[in-house]
Amino acid sequence: MFAGILLGTLGCQTVGRLPAVDFKQPGWTVLEGQGVWRVKAGAPEIAGEVLLATNEAGRAFVQLTKNPFPLVIAQTTRDSWQIELPAQNKRYSGHGRPPKRMIWFFLPQALLGCRLPKGLSTQVLENRGWRVENRSTGESIEGYFNQ
Repeated sequence: MFAGILLGTLGCQTVGRLPAVDFKQPGWTVLEGQGVWRVKAGAPEIAGEVLLATNEAGRAFVQLTKNPFPLVIAQTTRDSWQIELPAQNKRYSGHGRPPKRMIWFFLPQALLGCRLPKGLSTQVLENRGWRVENRSTGESIEGYFNQ
């Protein structure tokens, strides 16, 4: 059902796959930690490892993994976006600003203190923690990064 809603929201904007990410290349900043994702209000929480990487060229990469499987892989460039849900064998992509329906795209902006689209909120929690939430759907990500 979630994939159907997501597909309906995204329409026919599909583009080719974004190039593979190589964090060993110069200019990448990588953070690793733990996170909890709630797909929508009332849904069970899914805990896993969060990887967030950004580079000087405006690329961002966010992944939630429940070892050994990635559950969400979201990427953005200055003019395109892509999200993969490997457990569901789904991939969506498009040009321009990513859809606010998937808050994974906005985690880098939230942590940098940038303005988020209407309906999304962010909180800084104790012990290096953070929370990003879509108030209309109840989707949320909460976590912290290791030092």
